[in-house]
Amino acid sequence: MAAVGSVDVEVLLIGWLQSQLGSGVVVRDELDNNLMNELPTVSVERLPGGDDDGYRLDRALVDVDVYAATRGDAVRLAAAIRGLLLTQLAGSKTSSAVVGAIRTESAPGIRPYENTGLRRVGATYSIICHPVS
Repeated sequence: MAAVGSVDVEVLLIGWLQSQLGSGVVVRDELDNNLMNELPTVSVERLPGGDDDGYRLDRALVDVDVYAATRGDAVRLAAAIRGLLLTQLAGSKTSSAVVGAIRTESAPGIRPYENTGLRRVGATYSIICHPVS
């Protein structure tokens, strides 16, 4: 949960990505037992990290994983998400946050997953943002 005066980056990204990707893609914070029936799915998870001023300016590290039926589908969706984050969300203002910058820390790449019926492609982004004043 975000502290008072800060932005919950997971909630921000889940809502924003869902609006950009449409109803054909599930965007969530945690996977569930119905994953095979909800492909493609995008998982958004904030990693432990810091901030720039201790309160309002947040520098969040976020993993974005794409789960799809085929490797090609997962790669294409991960690339589309990267493009959206870097060209549309970076430098924008939402109803809850001002997103100053987004940097790719780890570009989309194949990540292992224990279910061989799925393909997983993940990336890590650094997102600098602060709440709307």
